[in-house]
Amino acid sequence: MRKSIEIRTKAGLDLKSPICIYNLCDKLNVKVRFVDISMEGMYLKENEPQILLSALRPFTRRNFTCGHELGHHVFGHSSTIDELIKDSEKSKPFYPDEFLVDSFAAFLLMPTLGVRKAFTSRGWDISSATPVQIFTVACSFGVGYETLINHMTYALEIINRTKAELLLKFTPKSIRQEVIGFSSTEPLIIADKDWSMTTLDAEVGSYLLLPSTAEATNETINFQENHPQGRLFRANRPGIVRVYCPDADWAVLVRISRYQFVGLSQYRHLEEMEDE
Repeated sequence: MRKSIEIRTKAGLDLKSPICIYNLCDKLNVKVRFVDISMEGMYLKENEPQILLSALRPFTRRNFTCGHELGHHVFGHSSTIDELIKDSEKSKPFYPDEFLVDSFAAFLLMPTLGVRKAFTSRGWDISSATPVQIFTVACSFGVGYETLINHMTYALEIINRTKAELLLKFTPKSIRQEVIGFSSTEPLIIADKDWSMTTLDAEVGSYLLLPSTAEATNETINFQENHPQGRLFRANRPGIVRVYCPDADWAVLVRISRYQFVGLSQYRHLEEMEDE
C-alpha cells in the first residue's frame, strides 16, 4: 500500500481516483507490449524495462497483470514470467514476491479511499451492496468482479467473508444478463453518471452501458437499445469517440482497441497500425 501511494504521488496522481495503468507505465518509462502468447505476463529488466502482456487474456485481467508486472519493476525484482493462471487451480506454492506484487497491483488500481468514494458518491452502502453495484464499481476501476470482492474482503476488510461468499455466487455472465436482459459472452462495461475518469477503455465487441442520454459523436460505438439503467452501445471498430450527455456535465473519450490487439500499448486504439 505504501509503495502504491509512492508511485501514484510520483506520477502526479491522487490517492482516490481510478487510473489507466498503461498511461502510468508510460509516465514511469516502462514500455508495455501486448503479445500473442499463452501466459499472464512478463517483466523484462533491461536498460529500457518492458512489460509483456498476453493479448489472449480477458480485458480486465490484462489490466491487473500489468499492475502486477509493474510491481516487479518498482520493487527491483529480476526479469520474471508469470505463467497462465487456470481457474481450476485451487492451491499453488506461496511465493512472497508474487504475493507482494499482487498486493501492490490491488492497492494501486483500487486504493482504499477510491473504493470507499466509489460507493458513497453513488449513495450505496458497502455492507449491503448488490452484485450489480459491485460489478459497476469494478468496471470503474478496470478490474474484474471477483478481484474487487477479494480486495474489499482480505485487504481493505470492508466486507466480511460471509458477504463475499454470497456475492461470489453470482458470475459476471449472470450479472451481464441481469443488466442487459440477454445472455452474452461479450464483456460489459457499465459507465454511469458517477464515472470519474475522462477516458473509458474497451475493445471491439464489448458492450457499454452508458447514461440514459449519452450520445456518441461517431460510429466507433453503435447504439443498441435503451435499458432502465442507461443506453446500451457496442464497440464497433478500433478508434476514439467522444461520448457526452447533452443535458448534463458528463463526457468521456471512449478508446476502443482491436480485439486481442498485439503491439505497443499506446497504439492499441488506433484505427490502423503500421508494423514496427
